[in-house]
Amino acid sequence: MAAGLCFLLVAKYEIISLKNDVTSSHTTAITSNKIIPLQLHSQVSSITLSASIFPQSKLPKMAKSPDTVHPIKAYGYGATDTSGTFSPLTFSRRVTGDKDVRFKVLYCGICHSDLHFAKNEWGVTTYPVVPGHEIVGIVTEVGSKVVKFKVGDTVGVGCLVGSCRSCQSCSNNLEQYCPKMILTYGFPYFDGTITYGGYSDHMVSDEHFVLRWPQNLPLDSGAPLLCAGITTYSPLRHYGLDKPGTKLGVVGLGGLGHVAVKMAKAFGAEVTVFSTSPAKKQEALEGLKADHFIVSKDLEQMQAATGTLDGIIDTVSASHAITVFINVLKTDGKLVLVGVPEKPHELPAFPLIMGRKIVGGSNIGGLKETQEMLDFSAKHGITADVEVIPIDYVNTAMDRLLKSDVRYRFVIDVANSIKAPLDDIKSKV
Repeated sequence: MAAGLCFLLVAKYEIISLKNDVTSSHTTAITSNKIIPLQLHSQVSSITLSASIFPQSKLPKMAKSPDTVHPIKAYGYGATDTSGTFSPLTFSRRVTGDKDVRFKVLYCGICHSDLHFAKNEWGVTTYPVVPGHEIVGIVTEVGSKVVKFKVGDTVGVGCLVGSCRSCQSCSNNLEQYCPKMILTYGFPYFDGTITYGGYSDHMVSDEHFVLRWPQNLPLDSGAPLLCAGITTYSPLRHYGLDKPGTKLGVVGLGGLGHVAVKMAKAFGAEVTVFSTSPAKKQEALEGLKADHFIVSKDLEQMQAATGTLDGIIDTVSASHAITVFINVLKTDGKLVLVGVPEKPHELPAFPLIMGRKIVGGSNIGGLKETQEMLDFSAKHGITADVEVIPIDYVNTAMDRLLKSDVRYRFVIDVANSIKAPLDDIKSKV
């Protein structure tokens, strides 16, 4: 799995489960246009990878019933058990607070982490789960203290919907590293309910975590930038790999990798794509305009590239050796990991010491940088390569995603495919 926060900060071998006395939001399943209440646990599992990444000490208890806290009905698709099968759901969202922005969801990208979460492959999912953190929509209501948005604005919400807003990370516009950050779905919110994502007809979020959508950035193919885009843009900027003429490698040509190539080319880099599949050479060179292509399992090609690159962005989530890529770096070169394999990498000291090389990591970006990324993408015409689908195709899409049968991201046409259940429509007539 390679997907920025797409990896949801969850490494399987670093999970600590904390149980808290928190009641989940009211949720029901819709079957044949009938709304059926789901039996939910009153205990929910909060997750952390380590105390240093998400050390929530105490989650808030709900003082009121779920329907009182979240009285606004919402419709979407979610998974209710470890089969990961998606079906229609009705659930509830909070009323629009003073600093909240409510918006109708138009498009939502599918990230690989949505699949992991739906199947509880990380052992942390609270069901039902409504995924989606690549969300674009139109504002329908704003709170009395909202200053950045108005009704009718096009907006986006990415991987985060909350943070403490007071720690050093938050003060430095690095909300993604806040020890109390709240992910867009599957995490406890401040009121004790569990967050639901963009596979739904509408969303509500604090305006700080809402992004202004550039006028000339397409909504459907732009949506995945809220995850894949910022996951690749941020390390290029932070590690100084955004300078014209930089010799940059991109490992893996998938949902993250193809966006990384586009970002790097827009910065003026000379880009080399590494892939285990020779069949991707034409797509890399002709489709994405990479400068070079190397089959990473071809030892002769890898040896010929020794000491040639200033930096590498490794997007691969499958287990793989990284020593071969360290060897391709120049002195002072940087290998940046954004994919999360199930097993830890083996990190040899010798090639690092002999070349004063660095192996680092990066996880999405803060809100300020994410807005910067969207504006940069609009200016340079960067979008993801997508296949737009209706919501009722989502189970087939997940099966195809598991087989890497997509070039390169699925995006759900939410506005035209999620409808209120028939019984609810009749009740309003």
